[in-house]
Amino acid sequence: MRIAVLGAGAWGTALAIGLSANPSHQVALWVRNPDHLAELVSQRINRRYFPDFFLPDSLELTSTLDAAVETAELALIVVSIAGLRETLRGVVACGKAVPVVWGCKGFEEKSAKLPHQVAEEEYAGLAPYGVLSGPSFAQEVAQGLPTALTLASHDEGFARSIAAQLHTSRLRVYSSGDIVGVETGGAVKNVISIAAGISDGMGFGYNARAALITRGLAEITRLGLKLGGCMETFMGLTGVGDLILTCTGDLSRNRRVGLMLAAGHPLPDILKELGHTAEGVHTSREVLRLSRELKIEMPITQAICSILHEGVPARVAVEALLNREPKIENY
Repeated sequence: MRIAVLGAGAWGTALAIGLSANPSHQVALWVRNPDHLAELVSQRINRRYFPDFFLPDSLELTSTLDAAVETAELALIVVSIAGLRETLRGVVACGKAVPVVWGCKGFEEKSAKLPHQVAEEEYAGLAPYGVLSGPSFAQEVAQGLPTALTLASHDEGFARSIAAQLHTSRLRVYSSGDIVGVETGGAVKNVISIAAGISDGMGFGYNARAALITRGLAEITRLGLKLGGCMETFMGLTGVGDLILTCTGDLSRNRRVGLMLAAGHPLPDILKELGHTAEGVHTSREVLRLSRELKIEMPITQAICSILHEGVPARVAVEALLNREPKIENY
């Protein structure tokens, strides 16, 4: 399969490396910044994201979107949620109706739209599209370590077909028709991960982390069901699987945000030091807004928003969360 990977960040580079290892694929990586492209071409290393990994010789590099999608049978859009709409418009402008799958997680800022809702506005009727999501650290995918993902689309035949073509013994890809549930799980888990990082940074222990993951899953499920997702999805890879990984793994950027907030670092300094996108920071505001519009109780999300966007000290917000009135456990 001829695949265009659009976006040379951490996840895009990892997928390009991983997919290039399959001799049945011809992969092109679109690098938006010409200076960044020149560096990759000359050194065959993406020093900003993967300084320890050489780009395969078979991987084509280009800064021209037209060239990337011209012969592609599939476009994998691997940019942040903030860049999805613009990238879709760029693909449309190329004049080729290529099937599209995106790998971004979150709600679009200000509109609170999930990625598939953005695609419905920008790409509906042109070609099939879907989302690739699940518990996956980019570094491990680049290393070729075993990973399992879910490819979801309203077009279940498309999801099954693309999942089968991307599937290998090291990159297991399952298919789903629940695009809403898959995207909701991928978005909200980043918010819960910040909370888990704060808890770990304050030394609250494994018991507290387990409680946060469990009650965080309840928040994800409440919102996801209200938006039209299926309960089974939240018990799977893109629900509890992705949540566990991002709340416990040391490679999680959102968890690192929480750890540094617990240590008293200002948010702007944290984001500058990370140098990568931590989607939970921006997504948290949209999730809270949606929960209020839909009248859904999401106390962990509310606490994280108060820390990130209202200047409430992390310890104060966490103590308020811990001191909530006891109630019946439910979803």
